[in-house]
Amino acid sequence: MAQTNGHGAATGPTVHTDYLIVGTGPAGASLACFLAQHGLKGLMVSAASSNADSPRAHITNMAALDCLRDIGVDEECYEVGTQGDSMVHTRWSNSMAGEEYARIYSWGNDPKRKGDYELASPSEPLDLPQTQLEPILTRHATLNGVNLRWDTAFVSFEQDSSGVTTTLHDKLSGQDFRVRSKYLFGCDGARSPIAQQLPLPMIKRPGQGFAVNVLVEADMSHLMENRMGNLHWILTPEKDHPEFAWIACWRMVKPWHEWMCIIFPTSNAQRAVRTEAEYTKRIREFIGDDSVDFKIKSISTWQINETAAEYYSKGNVFCLGDAVHRHPPNHGLGSNTCIQDAHNLAWKVAYVNKGLAGKDLLDTYSIERQPVGLDVVTQANASLRNHIKIWGILGNFEPTVPARVESFNILAEDSERGRARRQEFQDTLRLINREEHGLGIEMNQRYTSTAVHKSDQGEMPTFNSDPLEHYHPTTYPGARLPHVWLSRAVPGKAISTIDLAGNGSFSLFTGIGGHGWRDAAKKVQDELNVPIPVYSIGFRQEYEDRYLDWAKLRDVAESGAVLVRPDYFVAWRSQQWQEDSSGTLMAVMKSVLSR
Repeated sequence: MAQTNGHGAATGPTVHTDYLIVGTGPAGASLACFLAQHGLKGLMVSAASSNADSPRAHITNMAALDCLRDIGVDEECYEVGTQGDSMVHTRWSNSMAGEEYARIYSWGNDPKRKGDYELASPSEPLDLPQTQLEPILTRHATLNGVNLRWDTAFVSFEQDSSGVTTTLHDKLSGQDFRVRSKYLFGCDGARSPIAQQLPLPMIKRPGQGFAVNVLVEADMSHLMENRMGNLHWILTPEKDHPEFAWIACWRMVKPWHEWMCIIFPTSNAQRAVRTEAEYTKRIREFIGDDSVDFKIKSISTWQINETAAEYYSKGNVFCLGDAVHRHPPNHGLGSNTCIQDAHNLAWKVAYVNKGLAGKDLLDTYSIERQPVGLDVVTQANASLRNHIKIWGILGNFEPTVPARVESFNILAEDSERGRARRQEFQDTLRLINREEHGLGIEMNQRYTSTAVHKSDQGEMPTFNSDPLEHYHPTTYPGARLPHVWLSRAVPGKAISTIDLAGNGSFSLFTGIGGHGWRDAAKKVQDELNVPIPVYSIGFRQEYEDRYLDWAKLRDVAESGAVLVRPDYFVAWRSQQWQEDSSGTLMAVMKSVLSR
């Protein structure tokens, strides 16, 4: 039965398309790009009149950039985003111009961690605000066969055995119209009406209040030489403050003249509409330099959620991105998880659409990605709670200015409580440093589903370092393909294993003694119509193991093989070539593809 929200009956002809994407944020726009990579065309709609008008998400991590690298838009992202020294620190201070309380390295810039980041991926962390990312993705999608309509709002949908009929509202004409599609993709954000109408059950933990984004134009370049970094926490325990503007985090948007000032109210503040004039005085205090002229460009309020869907799809309707995982921006996991949701789903939809896989393959999207989304929601909120510890250590929870100043001054005392407070401060900063160098939560996903064949693999390997902080590369099925640099015997430009994989195709990595895998892959192609490029790595093979890293990480013998899915995740591996390996590869591919 159709679900409605009060609009009248749709008029005019029904539009037919295979794929309808509702939402043009990082989830919807990247999904459109990844579907287009497979030659699939569809329709993408947004209730907005253009791309995001507020920077919102900004940190783009290596796992997400690897996905964008797969469709060749990563270079454009680097051209418009910000890297290097501009991202070097996260700071805590009295104002942008004033005294500093502490700073830590961030986003792979800690000298002790830089090597970990370089070894993990061919990509590099990037500060790329959503206002810059979305146009890149929507333009790429539309240039590759996806139609886009702005000012088009979702109304309702109904499913049947062969597809979905969706009612949309054209905000320009005021008319409703229908779209008939094979699939509907709900990429419609944290208040997703599609997730509500399915309905998807939500795991909801107590929220942590709300915050306010104030987009500010202010040239603070003269302040930044000794304050480099893209996150600046401002705490003013020595000042009276309004309940609606207690603590701030200044986030670089465009160095160094455009900023997002994220304002946290006190816990008892009411979520009421405030005027620009009410914020102006407090923002001037947060800047701390009266010579800086500034302009408030926009103000928006958002809820600090800790919510994840129990599952991501029902029938032919799939939800992804903020529609199914909602959390604060701490650790910069939001848009990155959205992009990876899309990369996981797109190839599965394409293979089913082309008859290369059974429809049960689509069930593995939710099975694989839901645990990742729940983990991200949990970690982002844990990170915010660690930041809140810093607020308390710096005296900000005391009820009066004298009490706050007294509490703050404990940090400078030559006393037992002073030493204890300083130790607590240092320990909490280490926790936050661990999170902001949390390469593990970005890269350590482990999938378990029918799209991963591990029944013949033994136990998953364990590691002796923190799985949140450190990436653990392995070819165990369900893990991300390790990145290593390869080259030809006559040296040329290095190429990553990541670049050989992907491209919309399965791939097979082998080495000396593994020549039989080429014939095995050819048999799979002939019977299943699924091409599997084969790459041989080793001494005087097709690709040289440039730094001998593949030999350390492949976890199989030289004649063995590592089978990689189109989304860079290992589907299966064989320890060595054997007489029955060809038949085993065929059986594995049928299993992985639900055939």
